[in-house]
Amino acid sequence: MAKFLAPLLLLGLGSCFMGQATVDQDLDPQAIAQLQAGKSTSADVLQLLGAPSEVVELGNKSAWLYQSQNTKQMGLWLLIFGAYGEDTQFDRAWVFFNENGTLTHFGDNLNAASSEYHLSGS
Repeated sequence: MAKFLAPLLLLGLGSCFMGQATVDQDLDPQAIAQLQAGKSTSADVLQLLGAPSEVVELGNKSAWLYQSQNTKQMGLWLLIFGAYGEDTQFDRAWVFFNENGTLTHFGDNLNAASSEYHLSGS
């Protein structure tokens, strides 16, 4: 009986998984492209991008952060070998307003959609 049980136990020692976690929705590059420094207002930005993740007061000026995150995880364990990989990428956009609520400048980095599954051996 032990002769049949040992191989079954060895098969049960291996496992694998894949997972994905997303925080907030990816930012819309087409909405960001509609922003115009010197012309867009804070109301325009709210309409295009929604509520910011963070607001920073800079004296009588302000900066708003828009951010999303995408993480992909993968793992594999087989007896004495294990491998795990995790890749987290972000979308970030900062918008800056003057004291009148007019957009002065903005910048973005949109990489959340580029997160990948991968394994690193150990």
